[in-house]
Amino acid sequence: MTAFYDLLIRNGTVVLPWGLEQADIAVASGVVATLAPGSAAEATEVIDATGLHVLPGLIDAHTHLRDPEQAAVESIPSGTRAAVLGGLCAVFDMPNGNPSITTADRLEAKKAFAATRSWCDLGLYVGAARGTIDDLASLELEDGVCAVKVFAGSSTGDLLIEDDVTLERVMRSGRRRVAYHSEDEYRLRERRPLFHEGMPYATHAEWRDVEAAFLGTRRLMALARKTGRPAHILHVSTAEELDYLQDYRDIATVEVLLNHLTQWAPDAYDRLGPYAVMNPPIREARHREAAWAAVRDGMVDVVGSDHAPHARAAKEKPWPLCAAGLTGVQTIVPVMLDHVSAGRLSLMRLADLMCAGPARVYGVRGKGRIARGYDADFTLVDMGRRRVIEESWIASPCGWTPFAGMEVTGWPVATIIRGQTVMRDDEVLGEPVGRLVKFGG
Repeated sequence: MTAFYDLLIRNGTVVLPWGLEQADIAVASGVVATLAPGSAAEATEVIDATGLHVLPGLIDAHTHLRDPEQAAVESIPSGTRAAVLGGLCAVFDMPNGNPSITTADRLEAKKAFAATRSWCDLGLYVGAARGTIDDLASLELEDGVCAVKVFAGSSTGDLLIEDDVTLERVMRSGRRRVAYHSEDEYRLRERRPLFHEGMPYATHAEWRDVEAAFLGTRRLMALARKTGRPAHILHVSTAEELDYLQDYRDIATVEVLLNHLTQWAPDAYDRLGPYAVMNPPIREARHREAAWAAVRDGMVDVVGSDHAPHARAAKEKPWPLCAAGLTGVQTIVPVMLDHVSAGRLSLMRLADLMCAGPARVYGVRGKGRIARGYDADFTLVDMGRRRVIEESWIASPCGWTPFAGMEVTGWPVATIIRGQTVMRDDEVLGEPVGRLVKFGG
């Protein structure tokens, strides 16, 4: 009897946990049914992936989608649409909107808003705030929550937790891995009077210097060891931190950003001005080289975009009044594919950093690899396609990218989420299908 499936992907080079293989994939009821459906199998939809690579559905675990107060800049509908155009099957959204996601009521409201508006699957961070620390143990177990996020530096209001006593309280409330923005707030405040308005944009990296990041990470590691609470250090940006963290692999995982793998000072500031300003800052080439060495050594668990859009008017103010943050959710896959084409990493390592890695760090259920019984999430890429990134392609309402004009080799040509093709050849298809990602407690 002929087997019949919802979807067949035939003739592609599939990035499997054990290597690259020429394989066909059959999908039924939103999950991978088999990797060997046979030539006689039929399906409602058949995709000929000849000449393409089929990756497990890629994840950007670090985004700021700006809902609900900045829809003119970004929102869950527009940001997730940008994500699927860029080849992503899931994104994890940070809690520092207005209002910040620090209570069960606010979390539920955000989930209700996203329920019918997200084009890709969605994970949500909850923010650690001084007034809700005792609630974190229950909040981190809510449906769709990927982690607690702590701003140990570079935040305002109740989301800034800079002192060791309160940081330890956070670590003792709950058990899942906590994600940290690691810059030392005290050093940032101490150094701020050394600089004045209107200085070159490259001054950003002088103010938020290596020691500000390294000191923050040293403090967090001491507390993580003291409490036994697993830590995920976001956007590690210095060679010093990467070297130091090798001694904390029992308790800490590491994220590096695409921008810190791709851009360097002073070149980025000379070319882009305020469109290179982000936290932590883009640093000298030695830090980029250290980040790539850490990727090769297996030190880096996750690569994310830290997609943090702002209006052009907010970006184009004098330093330090200019908004810090860069767009990236739509461009992370093409630029990472270009790094693959340049020989800096393999497609296998890319799938680890942007799929298996996030799944491992955050405890994702049902995603992270192409295997029978897992969600049928796939990113199909053409590694031979050369293309220039143009701002006319950007779906985020802010309308800009720091990678405008960059020619890349390798491009996402289809995004498939739970067996549904949501993007094909730069066209978003159907209606939003996103659901909350499932996480283990």
